Amino acid sequence: MKVLLLGGTGEARELAGVLTASGVEVVSSLAGRTSDARVPVGEVRVGGFGGVDGLTDWLRQHPVDAVIDATHPFAATMTAHAFAATREVGVPLLVLRRPGWAAESDDNWHWAATASDAAELLPRLGTRAFLTIGRQGLDAFAGTGLWTLARCVDPPEPRPSWCTLVLARGPFTLADEETILRDHGIDVLVTKDSGGPATAAKLTAAQRFAIPVILIRRPPLPAGAEVVETVVEAAQWVIRASHSPST
Repeated sequence: MKVLLLGGTGEARELAGVLTASGVEVVSSLAGRTSDARVPVGEVRVGGFGGVDGLTDWLRQHPVDAVIDATHPFAATMTAHAFAATREVGVPLLVLRRPGWAAESDDNWHWAATASDAAELLPRLGTRAFLTIGRQGLDAFAGTGLWTLARCVDPPEPRPSWCTLVLARGPFTLADEETILRDHGIDVLVTKDSGGPATAAKLTAAQRFAIPVILIRRPPLPAGAEVVETVVEAAQWVIRASHSPST
């Protein structure tokens, strides 16, 4: 059994370890956009495929029994390419997506469909903003006129002059997030609905400080995609596929 595993998420790294330990040959593909990325066990390739046609050609030249898309919930382009390419080649595709976050009674959340929509809403909710959306999409907030702190793993190019930039890689503790909100006088938080516990501490900190949060909704998955939410479910799917007559 050989699997192409797309994504540099924590779930992708965990799944690569589980599958490798089970005797599955795994090729992990990382986009290469993040410097000093954490590398999973097993074979690793870095860089894009060149769109749907490039991924289709790769799958034909490097036959695999299945493809698992464990990319970030906002990596919509890669997911769409994987869906189209696997259908073209006839290889099973599974999408592994952690569940999104759910608001609690004390949360003050406001949903936005896109970064642009979030930027339009932002001035109505605060004057000192904390953006934790990564470097992609930051430009949408350049014209808000608010004092803005933006946290990214790697600096955007060109480096923005309209905001204060913090370069840091999570996970961040609750104490970390409370400190940054307090020290910078933050009164509104903007983030993506990434889900999972690794980046959820900022939401708890915002709740404790009664700070409103703008959450950008996830892009929709391709219609008809097979989806699971946990590494365990994904591993079970691979095991079932390995015992099917067509594998």
